[in-house]
Amino acid sequence: MNKPTVLATMCALVLAAVGLSGCGDPEQPQVAGPAPSPTQARGPVYVSDTLGHPLTRPTGFGLTEFSTVSKLSWRSWGAAKAVATGRLRGMWCLPHCPRDGYPATIELSRLQRRENVSYYTFATVHSTHLPPRDTDDLSAVRLPLPEP
Repeated sequence: MNKPTVLATMCALVLAAVGLSGCGDPEQPQVAGPAPSPTQARGPVYVSDTLGHPLTRPTGFGLTEFSTVSKLSWRSWGAAKAVATGRLRGMWCLPHCPRDGYPATIELSRLQRRENVSYYTFATVHSTHLPPRDTDDLSAVRLPLPEP
């Protein structure tokens, strides 16, 4: 064998031996202590509309691809839960929707941190003016997060 071939063979054998022997401690990692608590909001807090636009205390936004909320008046914002009263409209009530929608309470929750901001990722809509079949999809709405 020539010298470059021997050198390449030796390097391959050394790398194979290192790879087969593994690195580090063969024991499993130990986990101790209490589970982490939910992260509190630090920095700005947003909600994303159906297009992924970050909004803060919006007066209205697309809640789902078929429902919108408008005329929102926020009682709280930035805590674990944000609560607003406003109006709800959707494709599901056409053509019999009231002109400005149904009165509703919107609750946003499940804050998720993204770098130095937080986003609400879950919404619940309550309205005593809607038939139960129309509110089923609005009792647990997953809200989008913008792309990182």
